Amino acid sequence: MSKNLTTRSEDYSKWYNELVVKADLAENSGVRGCMVIKPYGYAIWEKMQAELDRMFKETGHQNAYFPLFVPKSMFEAEEKNAEGFAKECAIVTHYRLKNDPDRPGKLMVDPNAKLEEELIVRPTSEAIIWSTYKGWVQSYRDLPLLINQWANVVRWEMRTRLFLRTAEFLWQEGHTAHATKAEAIEESEKMMHVYAEFAENFMAIPVIKGFKTETERFAGAEETYCIEALMQDGKALQAGTSHFLGQNFAKAFDVKFANAEGKQEHVWGTSWGVSTRLMGALVMTHSDDKGLVLPPNLAPIQVVIVPIHKTDEQLAEISTVVADLVSQFKKLKIAVKYDDRTTQKPGFKFNEYELKGVPIRIAVGPKDLENGTFEVARRDTLTKEVVSKDGIVTYINDLLAQIQIDLFDKALNYRDTHITEVNSFDEFKQVLETKGGFVSAHWDGTAATEEKIKDLTKATIRCIPLDRVEEAGSCVFTGGESLGRVLFAKAY
Repeated sequence: MSKNLTTRSEDYSKWYNELVVKADLAENSGVRGCMVIKPYGYAIWEKMQAELDRMFKETGHQNAYFPLFVPKSMFEAEEKNAEGFAKECAIVTHYRLKNDPDRPGKLMVDPNAKLEEELIVRPTSEAIIWSTYKGWVQSYRDLPLLINQWANVVRWEMRTRLFLRTAEFLWQEGHTAHATKAEAIEESEKMMHVYAEFAENFMAIPVIKGFKTETERFAGAEETYCIEALMQDGKALQAGTSHFLGQNFAKAFDVKFANAEGKQEHVWGTSWGVSTRLMGALVMTHSDDKGLVLPPNLAPIQVVIVPIHKTDEQLAEISTVVADLVSQFKKLKIAVKYDDRTTQKPGFKFNEYELKGVPIRIAVGPKDLENGTFEVARRDTLTKEVVSKDGIVTYINDLLAQIQIDLFDKALNYRDTHITEVNSFDEFKQVLETKGGFVSAHWDGTAATEEKIKDLTKATIRCIPLDRVEEAGSCVFTGGESLGRVLFAKAY
């Protein structure tokens, strides 16, 4: 298998694009800006889905499904939301094609099949879902309404990158309705914490929890909570968002309920989501110049066993021993693969699983059978050791847990050493250009300053950290009064 990846130091962007394709995660499709997620990439996404879905259900949410199409008038009902997504919308205007009389064998839009009302291909589902909730909510007894959907959405991006930004992508979107403002805010914060727990415990990615500035807020929200991660090139990546919608969508779609006193009130709403962008975060946080590095908790194959043999007899003997080993691994729910293909040599297999980021590789040959040992290689550290056959299963189980911890700690160390406090704009620019990462600086709270800094440096305010210290200071750009530091970074 040809690896020959461009190195990260040489061209980080090119390294990422090559790795996603060569590791069989995804590829560009025949549809401009859209991707094909290949089986290995989809297997990782399925593991993400499974864990997130479990976490959503543990917090009381149920799955449902809503239409892909949104009537234009419905989409326009919440003005800020419609305006925020207008430039990315794909629109269905006709419902039929017909043969083109001027070009035999070609089709044309049937002008007689124009829709009475144009349909928006959902860029997000607030409009269709809140119009539905109007019929679901009458009384306080119907609340809270805690719904999630797993779906695809379309945002007509002009500059696309596999997983990070595509015209169509997969995601989940939660949409909830509550009787009080306090309940809705609690829900918004709770889901941000759920996302953070998933990122840290399963993806092994440390994140900073915070909320967005008004400029960066979700269109139609009163508050946007977020988790921000830092990639190896010093750029930030928004890994998940949770929005407190206030009563904006409830008023736009007239979703009311009778409270305990019988008085009519508008409900309070939230929405929250993560997407296949998390796949990009996973690749960029842990991987190296040899290929993918996957945390065991999300690896489709956690352990691969490769036989080293010259004859069919040796392979048969090794396979007998390995069968027992595989059985023991499966009892512990360890995802194991025994690669006994005779069409490829061991060296090819080693390279293949290194490229695909399989956490642990076990090699076993005739000498290992004689000695009662196995050769165990770690993907994250590229180290090998010889381990006794006795206790190998417990050893591997413990090693998987250790690799998960080590990957998180390595990423955390990188993140923490790339948060830099600055007090002047010259220092701000220097850190961005030479070191990257998060720049912690005072900001005067105005959108004008935020926009000017973005124009001059391409850095945006990633978040106002939840745990920030409230302290008086001077804005790094204007010198104006500031209530505390915020985190700036260049971002994906």
